[in-house]
Amino acid sequence: MNHSSNDIPIIEAVPNFSEGRRDDVIDRLAAAVQAYGARLLHRTSDSYHNRTVLTVAGPPEQVLRGLFYAVEVAVACIDLRRHRGVHPRLGAADVVPLVPVGSTLLADCALLARRLGRRIGDELDVPVYLYGEAAARAERRNLADVRRGEYEALVREIHLPQRLPDFGPARAGPAGAVVVGARPVLIAFNVFLRTADVAVARTIARQIRERDGGLPAVRALGLLVDGQAQVSMNLVDYRATSPQAAVNAIRRHAARHAVELDRSELIGLIPQGALPGIGEQNGVSDGESLSTRTLPTRTLSPRTLSAAADALLLPELAPDRVLEVALRQP
Repeated sequence: MNHSSNDIPIIEAVPNFSEGRRDDVIDRLAAAVQAYGARLLHRTSDSYHNRTVLTVAGPPEQVLRGLFYAVEVAVACIDLRRHRGVHPRLGAADVVPLVPVGSTLLADCALLARRLGRRIGDELDVPVYLYGEAAARAERRNLADVRRGEYEALVREIHLPQRLPDFGPARAGPAGAVVVGARPVLIAFNVFLRTADVAVARTIARQIRERDGGLPAVRALGLLVDGQAQVSMNLVDYRATSPQAAVNAIRRHAARHAVELDRSELIGLIPQGALPGIGEQNGVSDGESLSTRTLPTRTLSPRTLSAAADALLLPELAPDRVLEVALRQP
């Protein structure tokens, strides 16, 4: 990696585990990612998705060692044959993305992801697929394509040439496969509708997601969560489609079904530049990685944060859910 002598390289990782119900297992996963010095910035678990998302950051070697340890815990404790949840999943440690921070480059994270993937395949004896910037095959750049059919299809098809893993054995055991990759900052963002009709959420998801001609850089699913319809989104480039633009589009489409929006849900953290009223004035140009040294100059005041929370229907948006703020905390 190319860094100045005064610059400590930092990466972020957002591992997703297929466990959202057993607190003891979740605690072990959270402890594992921190075992070698990486900082746990946020953790969230959901019983309906049956999924836990951890956000960690630190020097690359510390992060990679913690991630490996956490994947080891997941492989030992999570059985995909018994797993049920509304979120798509391929494995116990379902997806492990590395994200550049500061002067770290996306290409740096791709190299680190390949190192981690090889170690997981070799030492834990589970299949590993590379995606995003780390993908070894063009058709595996998109996570949804790698995960298509989920664990059940993987068990049937892993021996086929198009499904052979990049590392590890060509067999799917109880822990399934691990998808490891590198990507820019992504916002996982869900909007709940005031209806139990999941068909409405699925229709809206099709209308707003990029692959069906909707908003750029938006991936979306319609789900039923705790009896309420939800449009579940990954905003893979918030400069192309901001959270505010996504909320506005969902509101417009929902109105055609005589349905109102209820609230939103943020999974993990959000970059300060993605907040309404801030990103328009202090956005980072395309191609830049997030840098703790080049934060927006405008102070994130309580009033500004409250206005952003109202606009995004996020009543519980606290300062520590903003990535730059979380990175600066001791």
